[in-house]
Amino acid sequence: MMRPSFGARMMLPALLLLAALSIFPFLFIVWMSFNDVSPIGGLSFDWVGLENWTNLFTDPDVRSSWGISAIYFVATVGLEMAIGIAVALLVHELIWGKNLAISLLLMPMFIAPVIVGLLGRFLVDPTYGLYAWVLNTTGLYTQNILGSKGPALVAVILMDVWEWTPLVTIIVLAGLASMPDEVLEAARVDGANYWQRLRLIVLPLISGIVIVALLIRSMDAIRYFDIIFITTNGGPADSTKIIPIRLYETAFRFFDLGYAAAIGLSMLAFSILVANLFLRMLARQGLAR
Repeated sequence: MMRPSFGARMMLPALLLLAALSIFPFLFIVWMSFNDVSPIGGLSFDWVGLENWTNLFTDPDVRSSWGISAIYFVATVGLEMAIGIAVALLVHELIWGKNLAISLLLMPMFIAPVIVGLLGRFLVDPTYGLYAWVLNTTGLYTQNILGSKGPALVAVILMDVWEWTPLVTIIVLAGLASMPDEVLEAARVDGANYWQRLRLIVLPLISGIVIVALLIRSMDAIRYFDIIFITTNGGPADSTKIIPIRLYETAFRFFDLGYAAAIGLSMLAFSILVANLFLRMLARQGLAR
């Protein structure tokens, strides 16, 4: 039998500690999902079997939250990818002021999401909000933005897009900077215009880095919480109650920790499925194993 190497033996205590900090909580949450857990009067467990999981697939409120989450997920990630790639291509073509442009573009990303939510709520306030005043003055929209179902969802989506599009931009810019100049120069010499170079050379070369950016933003969008909690808290009439808000409400408003554990595990399963999908896309391009 081969003895573990010296490096493996030195890492073993840290690995055991890491396992204790991650595996035990995960198994505990799985156990909670099969119990009726109440924190009132002391933490108590009452075995209910598959009741929480049955409720998870039959609860219309949870289904509604998953539907809103799907809209939020597709809208935020889709807009962030489209705008981020477009902005990255524009910045990459700059000759002067590129560093200044990148610095200005990255500013929203370094603002805490809670602050973004507070700022957004201030700007769309019907009494003193700048955006609300502009919309009201131009006649485009005269109602309370965060107090109306459709506009509230659009508002929180745009807040998310404003904050995290720069992350996609900087990732794509890194991919653009790594492209071989010789290939692009050869295409120019052969008479290829900008759109032909973009479609046939640039986009195929950066497709791997675009998938990485898509994976990062997708993992974050699935569990996003801060902005919606600060601005609407899931309202009005549950129109912005995505699944993380539903999880928080179930756990810390209704104190149904067992059901909340089942909802959290369903979010984990969905995240794993999305991550595997993107990893397979990377594997097809030979960028992952």
